[in-house]
Amino acid sequence: MRERELDVVDVTQEASTGDVPSDAQIDELLQQAYLRCAANVGGEIANYIPALAQADPDALGVCIADVDGGLHEIGDTRTAFSIQSISKAFVFALLADEVGHDEVFDLVGVNNTGLSFSSVVAIEINDGHPMNPMVNAGALATTALIPGDTFEDRWEKIRAGLSQFAGHELIVDEVVYTSESLNNHRNRAIAQLLQSYDRIKGDPAEVVDLYTRQCSVRVDARDLAVMGATLAYGGVNPLTGQRVVSPETCRDTLAVLTASGLYENSGEWLFEIGLPGKSGVAGGLVTVAPGKVAIGTYAPRLDKAGNSIRGQIATAYLSRALGLNIFASGSRSAGGVPV
Repeated sequence: MRERELDVVDVTQEASTGDVPSDAQIDELLQQAYLRCAANVGGEIANYIPALAQADPDALGVCIADVDGGLHEIGDTRTAFSIQSISKAFVFALLADEVGHDEVFDLVGVNNTGLSFSSVVAIEINDGHPMNPMVNAGALATTALIPGDTFEDRWEKIRAGLSQFAGHELIVDEVVYTSESLNNHRNRAIAQLLQSYDRIKGDPAEVVDLYTRQCSVRVDARDLAVMGATLAYGGVNPLTGQRVVSPETCRDTLAVLTASGLYENSGEWLFEIGLPGKSGVAGGLVTVAPGKVAIGTYAPRLDKAGNSIRGQIATAYLSRALGLNIFASGSRSAGGVPV
């Protein structure tokens, strides 16, 4: 990330336990973040799914949602795109809320593989264990565990749960769903491999179809910010006031995101930005500052790991400018103000 100068910010970092700045300050910093990342034209749009290759490479939107229900937006925050791998975080939360901490830990795991999100090798070297729910193997295992008597029951539980996180009804982008269904050969292979290790019960093709649907759900940057803010607010959607998941589930989900949310770049992400986050290959990125805010971005150009480059630059700036880094601390003066 250093080649993109994520660590250059001309602001004073306050302790992360402090309050975020005023609304006017947030709006000003949001504009600065937008200008900082807009000049970067590096990276490539995902093209292994034909429908994703149609995205506007210059699209850019950044939204901050706070736990009090405030929204701060700039750019293309209402441009729709498919949620893709970001769905992994929220479906994991729905499952964890359903079955509990211990069962999810045993069945799916929480450790970073250090390998690509679609790696088959990671499954083999770990005796069939998916390792964590943010890689495709773990996400397929997570989706397979969503309870329901029929396929449609399970799908509706996922769709309704994602909608509750966003605060309004979400739908599938049928063009993306069809395109992914015709090109998800690797996920089919992963599902069959997991079945051979007894990590998936039932029909692996059905699990892949369910997972493909959840990845094809249509969102925008504002939706991602609100969904992230629901995790930041202990499971309560700050716009609707509805409890979606428990505080314990939010804690577990954010811990998993901290370890593995940006795939093999997760360690570098934490070193530079210091927040739980999750990316998607359509260009979305959500980042969560527990108890404070969440940041949702949309910018389709990706780095080699599949993470939005502009989204990372904007988020890095805001993390420092707003004092969000969960690892940051500072001494206090006699008056109790961070120095």
